[in-house]
Amino acid sequence: MLRGRRVFLSLVATVALAVAMPGGASAFHDWNGYHWARTANPFTIKLGDNVSGLWDSMLATASSDWSQSTAGNPVRTTVVVGNTSPKSCRPTTGRVEVCSANYRNSGWLGLAQIWVTGGEHIVKGVVKNNDYYFGNSSYAYNNTAEMQHVICQEIGHTLGLGHTSEDGSSQNTCMDYYHNTSGSDTTSTHPNTHDYEELASIYSHLDSTTTIGSSAASGRSSSGDASSWGRQVAGSRASGESVYELRLSRSERVITFVIWAN
Repeated sequence: MLRGRRVFLSLVATVALAVAMPGGASAFHDWNGYHWARTANPFTIKLGDNVSGLWDSMLATASSDWSQSTAGNPVRTTVVVGNTSPKSCRPTTGRVEVCSANYRNSGWLGLAQIWVTGGEHIVKGVVKNNDYYFGNSSYAYNNTAEMQHVICQEIGHTLGLGHTSEDGSSQNTCMDYYHNTSGSDTTSTHPNTHDYEELASIYSHLDSTTTIGSSAASGRSSSGDASSWGRQVAGSRASGESVYELRLSRSERVITFVIWAN
């Protein structure tokens, strides 16, 4: 994620990620094998447009970025009319709702959620971009490059990608923990070839069913409040990252991966 919290919740493993600070590094960055079930490649994920202002053009850029066929990437995304209100940002089965609103001084810049069933299949997703920080000139985060970094990374998480690095350095991909402090610093604002290679690997197999394509609104998104995330199973706020788990039933759990802002 980027700097702040990014959260991936899963309904049969609802998972959350947030915006990032330095941590460790990884050569591979799939996220626990989470992926959309589908019967053919390439496939298209709909991104519901519930954003406004500068976010509209940034959503279009991120969608185009993640749709490149580079390195055999089978993922295509398309921006469609949103199916929720930006503030509530409720998920829609079979697609990703992308939202922007003032989500208060919550500690996270962007938040991504995926609902997972069968242990690994994503069935719906949500991305939230927090205008509390991006609309406030007193924060270093308030610049167009960091905005593009956030929305690109959060969408990448809903496709099944984790981080390429967590040490704060730039691998010139939006999936790293680099922090853009000015609009002229466009480092790490787009995917790189390794991201496309990882997506090709994640989606190298086909499934017998599909979780893509429904348009039925369903469920609630996370409030972004730690009190709703269950027990902490790793990390700490002081270290800059935390993981939480909330078990809903024997077959359902919510995992929240948070990276805290300074």
